[in-house]
Amino acid sequence: MASLQDQLRGLVYSTETGQQCSECRRPVKECICDQLADEARLALLDGIVRIRREVSGRKGKGVTTVSGVPLPEADLKRLAKTLKQKCGTGGACKEGIIEIQGDHRDLIKSLLEAEGFKVKLAGG
Repeated sequence: MASLQDQLRGLVYSTETGQQCSECRRPVKECICDQLADEARLALLDGIVRIRREVSGRKGKGVTTVSGVPLPEADLKRLAKTLKQKCGTGGACKEGIIEIQGDHRDLIKSLLEAEGFKVKLAGG
């Protein structure tokens, strides 16, 4: 006979709490999965922000990537927004890496150093 936990494994909605997270089984409003992922990502960082230019897999269009920023996801998105505004271009924040369209390594380096980050230009 299956336990109650096994029976509820596929539960995604409850009339008591509404939507539930499929990972931690808590109501979506109380989900802690993002916090745990942030803590794990931050624990792996060495404190050095690396800036590089990438064109691989982007159909020849270059982007500037910023990785290793020791900030939680919400603050990382705010930083990405600020960098995009200062560079006057678009970009994204994916999996802890900020992508800024175009080659803006020097500008981003000076902006991050002004914020107090230790920055290295990586790659070519």
